[in-house]
Amino acid sequence: HIAAFIGTARALAKLKDQWHGTILFVAQPAEEIGAGARALLKDGLYDRFGKPNFALGFHDKADLQTGHIGVTEGFTSANVDSVDVTVRGVGGHGAYPHKTKDPIVLAAEMINAWQTIVSRENNPLDPIVITVGAIHGGTKHNIIPDEVKMQLTVRTYKAEVREHVLAAIERIAKGIAAAGGMPPERAPIVSVSKDQFCPATYNNPELAKRLVAVWKKSLGNDDVKIVDPTMGGDDFSEYSLPDHSIPAVYFHFGAVESAKIAEYKEKGKELPTLHSSKFAPVPEPTIRTGVIGMTAAVLELMKK
Repeated sequence: HIAAFIGTARALAKLKDQWHGTILFVAQPAEEIGAGARALLKDGLYDRFGKPNFALGFHDKADLQTGHIGVTEGFTSANVDSVDVTVRGVGGHGAYPHKTKDPIVLAAEMINAWQTIVSRENNPLDPIVITVGAIHGGTKHNIIPDEVKMQLTVRTYKAEVREHVLAAIERIAKGIAAAGGMPPERAPIVSVSKDQFCPATYNNPELAKRLVAVWKKSLGNDDVKIVDPTMGGDDFSEYSLPDHSIPAVYFHFGAVESAKIAEYKEKGKELPTLHSSKFAPVPEPTIRTGVIGMTAAVLELMKK
């Protein structure tokens, strides 16, 4: 990403006679924790350098062929929420569960029940992911603990769906605890991290269509793909502001050789994903496509 970022800056510097205006290259920290873009904006990025007319971002794609660009119109990545749930019970000896209120059993019921938010409370056309990524409870085979801690990641697109899901997670947790005999003062503690929230990325449809036409001229009709949105997240979304008043497009460039894609498909195997130790982008064609894609997009938007 940094190589393609620098390559784009060098290309546009050499092509200065073909564009006018101001280009702001943002080399932000802390994308993976969803905090970098928010911190830069809070620090006055747009106040100091001006509010842009457009925002562009890119990322390599682990299942897209080198030389190809992939883009989505509308939502392209999800809201990301981190939720912590502490299930409180009454601990005791594992041989006498009737004298306890087992928080592990309560937590297990919650994990299953939360999936009914996806299947029974939500419009199937509005995607949701609720994943329990961590469960911590207990210290010994024969001891029922006093509490269990869980960490969830929640993915949504629409603001109203997000609000409903977060409220439902808490409602179900407290309802199951109450059904298990826990009094209100010992209800589960549910907290949603504000610092780790990452809003959904929305590609302006008209801008996306405009850039698709440009990329087809630069790379070829068959090398530009309309790809499915993902439930991953990226804080690039912050740059378009909460009301999407700054038209933005976040696109992908391919990082896998066609022969490798064919090999994995023939074997019925999944390609290594992003963040996998086995994901190894092919450097030259991957970087080149990123540079061509971003340079062509900027020239289109800032042409004389």
